[in-house]
Amino acid sequence: MIEFSIFISIGILAGLLGSLLGLGGGLILTPILTIVMGYDIKVAVLVSIFAVLGTSTGSALAYLEDDLLNLRLAMFLEIFTTIGAFVGALLSTVVQGQFLFILYGLLMFYQAYTMWKKIKGGETHHLTSTAVKNSTPLQESLSGTYYDLGRQTQVNYQAANIPLGSFIMFLAGVASALLGIGAGAFKVLAMDNVMGLPLKVSSATANFMMGVTGVSSAIFYFSQGSVDLQIVAPIVLGVIAGSTLGSKLMPRIPVAYLRVLFLMVLLVTGVQMFLRGLGG
Repeated sequence: MIEFSIFISIGILAGLLGSLLGLGGGLILTPILTIVMGYDIKVAVLVSIFAVLGTSTGSALAYLEDDLLNLRLAMFLEIFTTIGAFVGALLSTVVQGQFLFILYGLLMFYQAYTMWKKIKGGETHHLTSTAVKNSTPLQESLSGTYYDLGRQTQVNYQAANIPLGSFIMFLAGVASALLGIGAGAFKVLAMDNVMGLPLKVSSATANFMMGVTGVSSAIFYFSQGSVDLQIVAPIVLGVIAGSTLGSKLMPRIPVAYLRVLFLMVLLVTGVQMFLRGLGG
């Protein structure tokens, strides 16, 4: 019973942070299950896959109601992520993952630096009349608006640098397949830094995308009978509860606070990836 409560609590924490930042929750679950509780890394990865589904399920409806989840944008970018995952699966037989972990870790450190600069500079998401006038039909179809309760203002946004953003989504898919990670931070940063989308929209959309991507993996593992329901079930229940809470809180949290939280997560991610690369 005590272990059940611990799993529930871990799931709530993972779901809360995963929902707020669009990371799926694996970043929290993996180190706790492996380092703190002593489970094998394969068990942690398997649990993380189901946690992603829980996070996506628990938050998608609320984000859709708050107009933070851009479904058109998610399905458009998911095309490139899926292609990247297929390419990554093909490359996994010839590419050494150790070097890629180090490279991914260094990239997270760089993104943490850019996020720190954004925190110092403040939030600047807006649409100029020139941007709207010169927008393409694709940009217009991927545009959106939502009411930011944290700033008490209506936010209009439009995707920029779509070709580059799509290519980075392709790379996120490659990294996901090669390294066995959700690459949620990669997706959020692509939308936030490259495509110029608000951080809240980027997080909500990345959450949904990770759920779509994770369905096939979850079905495969479940059909193979390799799922330990004594671990997975309470953690997923906690994740759903935590992600539901996070989806209610996120519209009310100032973007600056989310960026600080994301900065800390980026640093933790960078250290984890770097150490996994050095340790093989």
